[in-house]
Amino acid sequence: MHRTHSLFRVSGIVSLFALMACIACKNNTQDQTITETSGKTDVEVWLTTTDKSTLFSKQPVSYTFGTEATTLPTIEIDTAQTFQTMDGFGYTLTGGSAYVLHQKLNPEQRATLLKELFDTNDKNIGISYLRVSIGSSDLDSSTFSYNDLPAGQTDEDMQKFSLAPDKKDLVPVLKEILAINPSIKILGSPWSPPAWMKSNNSTIGGKLKPEYYAAYAKYFVKYVQEMAKEGITIDAITVQNEPENPKNNPSLDMTAPEQATFVKKHLGPAFEAAAIKTKIQIFDHNCDHPNYPISILNDSEAKKYIDGSAFHLYLGSISALTEVHNAHPDKNVYFTEQWTSSEGQFGGDLQWAVKNLIIGATRNWSRNVLQWNLAADPQQNPHTPGGCTQCLGALTIGDTVRRNVSYYTIAHASKFVRPGSVRIASTELADLPNVAFKIPSGKKVLIVLNEGNTKKDFVIKTNGKSASVSINAASVATFVF
Repeated sequence: MHRTHSLFRVSGIVSLFALMACIACKNNTQDQTITETSGKTDVEVWLTTTDKSTLFSKQPVSYTFGTEATTLPTIEIDTAQTFQTMDGFGYTLTGGSAYVLHQKLNPEQRATLLKELFDTNDKNIGISYLRVSIGSSDLDSSTFSYNDLPAGQTDEDMQKFSLAPDKKDLVPVLKEILAINPSIKILGSPWSPPAWMKSNNSTIGGKLKPEYYAAYAKYFVKYVQEMAKEGITIDAITVQNEPENPKNNPSLDMTAPEQATFVKKHLGPAFEAAAIKTKIQIFDHNCDHPNYPISILNDSEAKKYIDGSAFHLYLGSISALTEVHNAHPDKNVYFTEQWTSSEGQFGGDLQWAVKNLIIGATRNWSRNVLQWNLAADPQQNPHTPGGCTQCLGALTIGDTVRRNVSYYTIAHASKFVRPGSVRIASTELADLPNVAFKIPSGKKVLIVLNEGNTKKDFVIKTNGKSASVSINAASVATFVF
């Protein structure tokens, strides 16, 4: 997360407005996470409206495919034109998220909530991708690494490496999640190396000293190995969260040439020597500087170790992902973070995130979409001194559990667009932004946003047949057919 608020681009981001939803109050329609209604139809429709009158509910409509001619706007689905394979949708399970889930809910409440979040059946949203911090992020209660030492001491062989700070909450919660969804992908991102490796001996800013590049590579190796001992497979790591933002607590300043040198001379060879299959992703920062990852990928020595590039959207345009893809089409792109604010409004945040992330990132080759914090308490705690004070979780966990706007944003994709789904071509309409996928079951999924103030009728066309459908004003709909 950017800690400098002037760096947050909120052009339409307009943060979130929390939605009260108590786990214990499932018989209240407004408190339900997902509602379903019956009705025979060729097309299932799940709807969320910006006025919150409908929250991710299966609609009682009957849409069928036929061959009748129509003059309505048409979104044609072309399954023959394919793009990237999807890895999943989800959030960052910050240390703070793990704390409120583990400490503020009893085991029965937590089991019920985690099933709702990570199970793929029934009224669950099927989160399939999580990001965690390697060491602390700014949404831990304090800063730490896995190798903190007294001033003046070093440990280049990682003899004192320990996951102990995360074994209280994060590791137990991850184990409960893996029991529900053993195939969930987990991405690890560091906010800072151990302070003794840095030029300023601080958790904030500073440089990774060149003499500790090898030691830091061993730190990554130990992290992957020790998590594996806990039964937790780290699918990928990013080299550094927001390497161009040295003002967060914790943080690190790392230029593109420095990252390239670290990957090609140390991290890549260290993973190779230890037979580690965890993918390496670079950059993990804003869309305003696509040249950062492109310049690293232009280095053939570094490129051979790199799976792809990761992005946030606090600055720049989501089209930067396509710019990087086009420069190196043999490498993947990922979308790994976007916050929502406790001071915003539900409707604006829902529309912005669906348009720019769920639709925008995937139309620009991203294999995943992750929003920021999974859970926080009603005061947006915990966080480090200087850490984010307005980062609203997808869930607010206090006396009740509130499901906030990023819960619904991700749910519209995660429940249906399972890992292994492939993005397919769909007609771009200016007033109905959309994206389509062919999912492993063979069905197709179309996610559509209506930003307008009136209900819109349109046609979904596929395989020579058409279905006339509609979408409510100011709403997002997922069509499954």
